[in-house]
Amino acid sequence: MIWTIELATYLDDAPWPATKEELTDYAMRTGAPSQVIQNLEELEDSDEPYESIEEIWSDYPTDEDYFFEDEKEY
Repeated sequence: MIWTIELATYLDDAPWPATKEELTDYAMRTGAPSQVIQNLEELEDSDEPYESIEEIWSDYPTDEDYFFEDEKEY
C-alpha cells in the first residue's frame, strides 16, 4: 500500500467515519485513480469505521506539519 498526498486528497470529502467498503464505494463513484481503490482494498477487514485518513495513513500530513517554523522565537 503506497499513499501520497495526491492520492489521499481523493478521500478528503469522504463521508467520515466510514468503513472500508464505504470508502471503496466512495472512491469508485468519485472517479479516484485505481491506486486509491487498490490501497483501500488492502486495508484490514473490520466492522469498525475509520474516523479519518490518519487512521488509514498514519503519516498523513496535518496543518501542524506545515507550521513548524512558527514556533521559533525571533
